[in-house]
Amino acid sequence: MSLKARITEDMKTAMRAQDKPRLGVIRLMLAAIKQQEVDTRTELDEPTVLAVLDKMGKQRRESIRQYTDAGRMDLADQEAFEIGVIQAYLPQPLDDAALATLIQQGIELSGAESVRDMGKVMNWLKPQVQGRTDMGKLSGLIKARLGG
Repeated sequence: MSLKARITEDMKTAMRAQDKPRLGVIRLMLAAIKQQEVDTRTELDEPTVLAVLDKMGKQRRESIRQYTDAGRMDLADQEAFEIGVIQAYLPQPLDDAALATLIQQGIELSGAESVRDMGKVMNWLKPQVQGRTDMGKLSGLIKARLGG
């Protein structure tokens, strides 16, 4: 079952269970996926759906930071709940050792020698780590490994 189909089935389950908070988040996820499909005029594949969900999680983490700074813990708690629902559909995060191994493989396979070759490594790694690590963190690790 595809990720999009699983999310749709979970929406039906949440509707039957009258789980309104969870249903709202699932509907937001499906709306974001559908909007991306309309924008690109294509049916999204698994990596693209993961990218959409990853982006949604990143947006909510930023919102939590802003709400916390503003003292709005009620809104921060709502965002944290939404992150929990979204993360249930993302693959397990990579630990630091697995990430370091993938970075080393990416450097070796792409033939990267300096920071100028960072794009080659990122292009090789992105499909493998999408939704499993923060891309900003990954970029920093690659840059450090390449001597930047």
